[in-house]
Amino acid sequence: MDPLSLIGLALGLATVFATQLVEGGGLGVLFQGPAAVIVGLGTLGATLLSASGEDLATAVQASRRVFRRAADRRDLLVTRFRDLALIARKDGLVSLDHSQRALPTPFMQRALRHVIDGCEAAQLRDVLEADARSRAAAARAGAQVFEVAGGYAPTMGILGAVLGLVRAMESLSDPEKLGGGIAIAFVATVYGVGIANLVLLPIAARIRSLAEKQEAEDAMIVEGTIALQAGIAPRTLERMLAAHLPPKGGSQ
Repeated sequence: MDPLSLIGLALGLATVFATQLVEGGGLGVLFQGPAAVIVGLGTLGATLLSASGEDLATAVQASRRVFRRAADRRDLLVTRFRDLALIARKDGLVSLDHSQRALPTPFMQRALRHVIDGCEAAQLRDVLEADARSRAAAARAGAQVFEVAGGYAPTMGILGAVLGLVRAMESLSDPEKLGGGIAIAFVATVYGVGIANLVLLPIAARIRSLAEKQEAEDAMIVEGTIALQAGIAPRTLERMLAAHLPPKGGSQ
């Protein structure tokens, strides 16, 4: 698990509750079933209408990785390709078949399989780049689903507030009920804006960040696989891939 992601979510929610208490309000008013229904189901319905089933499945799968620690495997890729180049120089490319299962990513396993099967150099680049583009597009589609949902949620909150105000206007003759009704109506707006900015949009941003790391790894795998097939010297290959690494002490 990634503790920073969990802390961020908890801090955002705690800020809302703490502000309510500091302002002298009760927490009970923030828990309104009708407001939760219209914002939750309304946002879900609009999102289902906007996205394809494939994109929704991708988004669900991507969301499972949001609270996991994202491992940076670029250093590992450099050393693995160097080791593979050493084996290939000594025993030939076919000997790499025994090393395939120990590779760090499924994409690298597929790439090495193409090399072992004798895929031509020109075709190899096309196949690997097409595979990488497909993976990148799927990752971006998952983020886009949450971004779309984050755009609908505040609107659903406003809709819930309007419906609540309509109900409140029915109590114009009773000022006490009118004030409470208005307060409850605006809880829907809190739900919509809060869910969008504390949950949905941050999840979308996190998925995009993970997708960027994946694309960086895939670019290294494409370059390393082509260099491996071309028979480039192990140390030269290592230096080529090391150029993709961020400066020590930096971040990406």
